[in-house]
Amino acid sequence: MAGLAGQHPVLPVDSAALEHAANAAMTPEASGYLDGMADSMRANLAAFRRWRIVPRMLRNVAERDLGVELFGKRYATPLLLAPIGVQSIVHAEGELAPARVAASLGIPMIFSSASTAPLEQVAEAMGSAPRWFQLYWSKDPEFNASIVARAERAGCEAIVVTLDTFLLAWRPLDIQNAYLPFLLGQGVGNYFSDPAFRKSLSKTPEEDPQSAIMRFIQIFTNPSLTWADLATLRDQTKLPILLKGILHPDDAHKALEAGIDGVIVSNHGGRQVEGAIAALDALPAVVEAVAGRMPVLFDSGIRRASDVLKAVALGARAVLLGRPYMWGLALGGEQGVREVLRNLLADLDLTLALSGYTSFADLNPSSLVREPV
Repeated sequence: MAGLAGQHPVLPVDSAALEHAANAAMTPEASGYLDGMADSMRANLAAFRRWRIVPRMLRNVAERDLGVELFGKRYATPLLLAPIGVQSIVHAEGELAPARVAASLGIPMIFSSASTAPLEQVAEAMGSAPRWFQLYWSKDPEFNASIVARAERAGCEAIVVTLDTFLLAWRPLDIQNAYLPFLLGQGVGNYFSDPAFRKSLSKTPEEDPQSAIMRFIQIFTNPSLTWADLATLRDQTKLPILLKGILHPDDAHKALEAGIDGVIVSNHGGRQVEGAIAALDALPAVVEAVAGRMPVLFDSGIRRASDVLKAVALGARAVLLGRPYMWGLALGGEQGVREVLRNLLADLDLTLALSGYTSFADLNPSSLVREPV
């Protein structure tokens, strides 16, 4: 209807055009940091094209319910905003703008450990809206315990442990740009504001920011972690714990054995292992391995509503949306994020109905067909 008044969308509606415009608007360093590995990213996108939706007819889809249930809570849609660190390199408001939009649309946001704004500020921006917290398990056990306790006090409803970043990958674009935002004091808000982290310093971050940054670099990655370490986190929180980065069914079995509450199938958006299996290709085997004993969520490669339907049909209870909302942030700040998410929600409602379904709970593998190789 806006077209009658000569109004067009502010941002590109097509995801490829949105990405192109956002990359042109960002600095080369920010664009390169967000992009990751070309081969693994292409694999994620290509995996979705190998599955096709089979629409069903005459099913009375006049009323739709996009809601899903996770850990005894009802969420308005199967979407969560993926944890993305250092959002301040894309826009000055960083994590606060997406937080406000997510709250207004009823979409849970997963706070990143590596946010520039401390998690309490992001929680304040969301009011009472649902939020989770993503943990990078550092080398400092006192910091880990402190940040989990802070997340609980800030109203986070689950802890998401990212497993696949125990070391930072060989990222050609970042290396070519000689760029790591943490070295510039970006993405360290949760660390610099944490009492356990501050206690480990001889001078405060305000007095000696460079020493604080080096302490962050010293503890951020933790390649010595094993499955046995999960018991420590289980003792520290009663919140549901999800493991993000599961790609092998045997690891899903190990998560069950460790008493974990859920897993997220993800290859970190193609940013950690070049040549890794596409996340969607890994999803069916993980779903089969857990056999309904815990919810399986999905991350990596979601660009449009049909991607969401395909992931849910293959067994995901919900999906994490990452880069598209960052592209909106880069192009238009809070309003840009809002436009991207509203477009996706509208597409989601229409695609669900046109596929012949009124609820995501009705989707299953028979809703799809795999194209011949």
